[in-house]
Amino acid sequence: MAAKGSEARSAADSGGGRPAASEDSGTEPGAGGAAAPAAGGTTCGLVAVVGAPNAGKSTLVNALAGTKVTIVSPKPQTTRFRIRAVVMHQGAQIVLVDTPGIFAPRRRLDRAMVAAAWGGAKDADLTLLIVDARAGITDAVRAICGRLAKAGRPVWLALNKVDLIEPPRLLPLAAELNALLPIAETFMISAEKRRGLDRLLDRLAEAMPPGPYLFPEDELSDLPNRMLAAEIVREQILRQTHQEVPHHTTVETESWQEREDGSVRIDCTIYVGRPSQKAILIGDAGARVKAIGAGARRELTALLERRVHLFLNVKDRPGWDEETGRIRALGLEQEE
Repeated sequence: MAAKGSEARSAADSGGGRPAASEDSGTEPGAGGAAAPAAGGTTCGLVAVVGAPNAGKSTLVNALAGTKVTIVSPKPQTTRFRIRAVVMHQGAQIVLVDTPGIFAPRRRLDRAMVAAAWGGAKDADLTLLIVDARAGITDAVRAICGRLAKAGRPVWLALNKVDLIEPPRLLPLAAELNALLPIAETFMISAEKRRGLDRLLDRLAEAMPPGPYLFPEDELSDLPNRMLAAEIVREQILRQTHQEVPHHTTVETESWQEREDGSVRIDCTIYVGRPSQKAILIGDAGARVKAIGAGARRELTALLERRVHLFLNVKDRPGWDEETGRIRALGLEQEE
């Protein structure tokens, strides 16, 4: 995948970019390439994917893109900043903006994450609200609906995880959500099972306004390779640690070195809030951090399609989630 920005393009030119690819098992939405644009010109638009934490936003974005463009874990608040995934379908370029889950913020980091989510919705041509059908209408969902209703922008609804509840519950749930704010279209989907996505993708392509493509047709994301590496390491932390550790951790790529043999050396620093969390991440005789590194290395090798030498360092930095510099390193700028 070629990422945006001079740093990312330099990596792509030397073989470090992420190539367009599809899963081996079957045909996925967005993975089959685009049809030729209509004679009248191209269509392109931004679709903000918003919702409460753990609604399945990133899983949906990856499924529609046909490849991994954003990290996923069972833990809420996995996504921390906006990531744009580029999907070509029926001659239209659909730019999916994966946003952080919207929740009640406490830390400066939390406020920046929520601001990023609402910023993505504000800038989009269309907002796609993802609601966990199993969880139903929570206080967080009600708050999001209230704010979207005030914004007055086009909103589509996707009830996700519909495979996990009884079908008779779906229509009343959709009706209740439609009563909370005007919803132009409603979709019943399972992002994880890839059900209902063909219709959603077709309708998104039809809804894109006329305009030039914002990204090259073979580009899959605007995520720079250095941030990709940091996110993949953080994904392993989310998957391999528990309780408070994942949400008090951030990862920064300190060095990216191209090697003559075509491989790349990546040095990442993991920051945690307390010394006790550092000890948990390192583990007995370094076992935990080695496992995190091994998992991230495998993932990066597959995504970059070349050999990766990954080195991890763990540091405790109390209050990092209140530091402007650390927050900006995550690509977050504004707070509410």
